[in-house]
Amino acid sequence: MTGDPEPISPQARRALEQELADLQDERRLVAGTLQDTTSVGDQADQADELRRADQLERLDRRIEDITVRLRQADTAGPAPTDEVGVGSTVTVRFSDGTTETLQIGEVAEALDQTLVTSDSPLGRALLGRRSGDTVHYATPDGPATAVVVSIGGPASS
Repeated sequence: MTGDPEPISPQARRALEQELADLQDERRLVAGTLQDTTSVGDQADQADELRRADQLERLDRRIEDITVRLRQADTAGPAPTDEVGVGSTVTVRFSDGTTETLQIGEVAEALDQTLVTSDSPLGRALLGRRSGDTVHYATPDGPATAVVVSIGGPASS
């Protein structure tokens, strides 16, 4: 891809916004458990305090990542229709002859069987491809191929 910010689908935006809200709630809870005092307890207290401080640091990093991603997506514009990108709807034909229409997204949603994340093997293979391109990707059963049938909607076969 170009290195420019990638657009995201409305569903991915909602999922990121929900994750951000959940992380901010969790951060408030964790921050509330940290002691403000410099008094030193026993080793178990110290270890617990360090664990919570590490957890707070991880939460802060993820909150920052999501905030930056949402800000970048605001300037990226709509998903491309001439090549596969994050937010694209793409119809692919697999080597067994089956055809599926998939959404390329950033955040996996457990109930959405048509969503392929952009960092999955198939998602990475599809990014930047155009109609007619053949992609190669890894699966647990070994190498696989698929052909990009169309971008932006279901196949017109």
